[in-house]
Amino acid sequence: MSGRVARALAVGLTLLGVGCFGQGLWIHAKAGLAQLLLQRAWQRSQAGETRVAPWPWADTWPVASLHAPGQGEEVIVLAGASGRTLAFGPAHLDGSAAPGAPDNTVLAGHRDTHFEFLRDLRAGDALQLETADGALHRYSVTSAEVLHESRTAVLDPVGEKTLTLVTCYPFDALMPGGPLRFVVRAAGR
Repeated sequence: MSGRVARALAVGLTLLGVGCFGQGLWIHAKAGLAQLLLQRAWQRSQAGETRVAPWPWADTWPVASLHAPGQGEEVIVLAGASGRTLAFGPAHLDGSAAPGAPDNTVLAGHRDTHFEFLRDLRAGDALQLETADGALHRYSVTSAEVLHESRTAVLDPVGEKTLTLVTCYPFDALMPGGPLRFVVRAAGR
């Protein structure tokens, strides 16, 4: 291989590496900035406004704030678990119980941003879900398991106050998606 070809290959690989690194930074920066804008919309929601869009073109709005005190995490939960919504934060799954309601409230989030902390939750850990009316709903983690995406029973009503958190698995996967889900269940207290 000539020196010129080797240099061109080295430059090309370096640019590719910088591009991949930049893309990773962009994902985390976008998630962080979105949470700041969502905090503002959440404050307006708590003041009594409804369906407060965090930015003019948003098709979602804050519906709750999820706290994991033991992990030092707090994230704003959005309405509707679409791909666009999940890019900015965890979301409430349409059709599941409203946040804080006496049934199964299901929240979904990305494993590499807002729901990365799920990997550290253990049975007995506290979770709190604050609703716009200021009510603080307390939960205790009862289980964390890996399930195939076809096992959808975890999304069904259960008849008692339950919080179900769902993200893709494994946490450190290089490719997005996959058939496995990490599911955390927590019982209302």
